[in-house]
Amino acid sequence: MPRYEMLNNIAHRELRVATGFGPEFGDAVGMVPAYPSEYAELQREYPIFLRKDAATGEWQSVVLLGFEQHENLYLDDGRWNASYLPGAAAKGPFLIGFQENRIDGALTREPVLHVDLDHPRVSNSAGEPVFLPQGGNSPYLDHIANVLRGIHDGHAFGAEMFAMLDTKGLIQPITLDVQIDPQNRVGVNGLHAIDRDRLAQLDGTALAELNRAGYLEGAYLMLASLHNMRRLIAEKQRRLRAQDAATATGRN
Repeated sequence: MPRYEMLNNIAHRELRVATGFGPEFGDAVGMVPAYPSEYAELQREYPIFLRKDAATGEWQSVVLLGFEQHENLYLDDGRWNASYLPGAAAKGPFLIGFQENRIDGALTREPVLHVDLDHPRVSNSAGEPVFLPQGGNSPYLDHIANVLRGIHDGHAFGAEMFAMLDTKGLIQPITLDVQIDPQNRVGVNGLHAIDRDRLAQLDGTALAELNRAGYLEGAYLMLASLHNMRRLIAEKQRRLRAQDAATATGRN
């Protein structure tokens, strides 16, 4: 279970965060949340889909990393093979929480950084320092703060964006069923995507409404991202070939 504390430079002055990659850090996952604030970067390397939260009915965009729950095809021998790391992966043990304060008698909620002290990346001995020796923020923490701002802003923007896209009938379920090779077929359930044909059929008024709200670009970026499925399939094929070769070598 996470053990979150509000971050401060006294209680956490020795805190360090490992910035490598591997299953031991929780990186072996088939998908992570994605936010519209990072679509321009994500669409170059990851396929972006949508999923609906069964409990709340809300939409969340995700980037697909693999075809199984614990398969990350971008993860390879301690490296993340992409030039851009999704914010949900980059944030590590940190998140934005809220602190209630009274200002001029009015109750306000201010965003503040929290850290999960039980996260596998956290230690007092190895990794990037969170604070400088004098107590100021380290460059690493400044970077994390920027990542979390993007997530915070993107989450609110995304909720409104997906609601409008859904209203326009543009979010449709897809069947992700891929024949990797003659012996292997993979699929992922519960994914949705932007319907290209329905988007093309929108009239000028609907397109102008989406564009004014800033949502039209996001829809096209999600569509553009789907060419990255070829990359995922090619990497899955490569790993299956390597696995078969290793098995054959073990038999000889």
